[in-house]
Amino acid sequence: MPANAIVRNPPEERLVNLVVALMATEQGLTKETILGSVAGYREQAESGASKDALEKMFERDKENLRALGVPIETIGDWADPDDLREARYRVPTAEYELPADISFTPAELALLNLAGGVWSESSLSADARSGLRKIRALGIPVDEPIIGFSPRISVREPSFAPLQRAIEQTKVARFSYLKPGETVARLRRIRPLALVEYEARWHVYGIDLDISAERTFLLTRIVGTVEVTRESFPRELRDGAGERALAGLDDVARQNSALLEVTPGTEAALRLRRRGASVDQRLRVPFVDLHIFADELASYGPEVRVVEPAVLRDEVIARLEAVARVHGGAS
Repeated sequence: MPANAIVRNPPEERLVNLVVALMATEQGLTKETILGSVAGYREQAESGASKDALEKMFERDKENLRALGVPIETIGDWADPDDLREARYRVPTAEYELPADISFTPAELALLNLAGGVWSESSLSADARSGLRKIRALGIPVDEPIIGFSPRISVREPSFAPLQRAIEQTKVARFSYLKPGETVARLRRIRPLALVEYEARWHVYGIDLDISAERTFLLTRIVGTVEVTRESFPRELRDGAGERALAGLDDVARQNSALLEVTPGTEAALRLRRRGASVDQRLRVPFVDLHIFADELASYGPEVRVVEPAVLRDEVIARLEAVARVHGGAS
């Protein structure tokens, strides 16, 4: 790789490393220390990125993390609070401490321990560990209990990372999208404004440039790779986009619901009761996408029967019949 080649780190990895570093010190880190020590920035600096570009990247990252609810604290000069040239940044760990009046049952603790097993000290990348060692070498105290924040299990679609990068850089994205019932994917050009999770599935919300309207796309229906173009759009379009996306999905769900008969004590009952309401020993469950919901219901097999709507019942039956044809010859 040429000496002046700019390294392209996944933005989500850089954000994780930044949070780890800012949580690992009580006195805070200067911008200079962060850009020279934290994995994601350090490689950019070493490959020739300008100081101005790195500082703009850091400011964007701070904005994105704060929008996600990470409380990044700025510690300025006590004599001149407006002078941020030597400001230090940190994430106060007290913000993450549970209130004293919260307790857990043994069963809840068991579940928390199981969830905690997904994370481990080994999940902190080698680059992040190197960055923390450099911070320690500067004489800045680093708390030992900080562990990695990268899960071993990835539940995101391959299109998630490039779409997140397009949102961060306010660039138009292009991808092929296959709608249910269609055999040929259509090229979409959007200004991506937000990535949101709804009913355990990721969606990208943005402005479809072909129809000049806001639309939400399911990431599982994106075919192939996502191209991040050079065409930019105003950053302020992202303001409140996540809330608009979720509100729109809520509206769709309120307009679509299914009446289901669910066998008590089954996996289907456990999952569907969380999203539905009881109606005469049946469940009324809202849904956003007919085909995705039909896939889910069919996966429960005999544990669920669709009472209404008929179109959903037909879709579930079609899926079950397809499985029976495929496995009809099995003994």
